[in-house]
Amino acid sequence: MIRLSVLDQSPVRSGATPADAIRETLALARAADRLGYHRYWLAEHHSTPALAGPSPEVLMPAVAAATTGIRVGSGGVMLQHYSALKVAEWFRVLETLHPGRIDCGIGRAPGSDQQTARALATHGLPGVDDFPERVRDLLGWLHGELPPDHPYAKVLAMPTGPTAPEVWLLGSSDQSAALAAHFGTGFSFAHFINAEGGAHVTRAYQEAFKPAPWLREPRASAAVFVVCAGTEAEALRLARSRDLFIVRLYTGRSGRYPTVAEAEAHVYTPYERVLVEHAQRRRIAGTPDRCREQLEALARAYAVDELVVVTITESWATRLRSYALLAEAFGLAPRGDP
Repeated sequence: MIRLSVLDQSPVRSGATPADAIRETLALARAADRLGYHRYWLAEHHSTPALAGPSPEVLMPAVAAATTGIRVGSGGVMLQHYSALKVAEWFRVLETLHPGRIDCGIGRAPGSDQQTARALATHGLPGVDDFPERVRDLLGWLHGELPPDHPYAKVLAMPTGPTAPEVWLLGSSDQSAALAAHFGTGFSFAHFINAEGGAHVTRAYQEAFKPAPWLREPRASAAVFVVCAGTEAEALRLARSRDLFIVRLYTGRSGRYPTVAEAEAHVYTPYERVLVEHAQRRRIAGTPDRCREQLEALARAYAVDELVVVTITESWATRLRSYALLAEAFGLAPRGDP
C-alpha cells in the first residue's frame, strides 16, 4: 500500500499576494489532513517571488496546530545556512508541542541564488564541505547523543524529552542519499527536480543503509509533481502553467506563478522548448486512474512505499481538486475535521 504525502512550496499565483499563499498553505494542510495524507512538508525558498515559504520552521507550528493527524515537517531546512544546534532547538520545541508528529527534513541545496545565499550567511558564501559534520551534530543534539569527546558535548538542545522528530535527508543526487545511509536517516529523492537516476540512487541508499538507534531500517520516498483532473485534456491544460514557471525559473526571470492563459500566450524559443520537454519528463498529469497507474509504477521503480506529491495549478480550486481526486484514487482513509 502506497502512502501519499504533500510537499507545499507555498506558491504565489499571478494576481495574488504572498499573504494569500501563506493562507492557502494553512487551508491546504487542513484539507490534506481531512483527506488522509500521511505527511505535510513545507519547503524553504529564498528571494523567489513565485514561492512564499522561506521559513518552514515558522510555518510548521501553525500547520501542526491547524491539523490533528497528519505528520508535519520541513521539506526541507537548508542546513548549511544555519547552526546545527539552532536547527535542533527549533525541532526540539516542535516535537515538545506536537510529540510524534514532527519530521525534520534537511537539504544541501541553497534554496536560492548565490547572491541570496551570501546574504543568508553570517560571513562569505556558505559551503557544503562541512555538511556531513552538521548532519552528525544535528542528530546528536536532537537525540541527546553527542559523543563525549565532542567539543560541545555538554551543550543541550532544549527542551529535552522522550521523543525526537524523524530526520530525513532530501536530495536530487547521490550525495544526500549516501549521507542518509551513513547516518541512518530517512531519504527522499526529489524526482520533481531531477528524474535522472533517482531509482538507482534510492535503491543504493536502501542497500547501503546503516541502522541507527533512531531508525533500524531504511525509510525512503520520492517527491513528484502531479496534476490530477477529471479528464486528461484538463490535467494537461492545467500543467501548462508549470511549463512557463520552469522556463522563467531556469532563465532567471522572476515573477508570480503563471496562469494557463499566460503560458499559452507565451512564445517559447527553441531553448525554452527543450527546458519544457525536459521538465515534462519529471511530472505526472492525467485522470485519477492514469495518475495512480503512473505513480504506482514510479513507486515500484524506486522501491518505495511513500510518494510526496507536489501540486501547483493556476487556482486554489483546481489545486485542491487535484489532491482530492488523488486521495480518492488511492483509497486514502479520511480523517475527521481538525
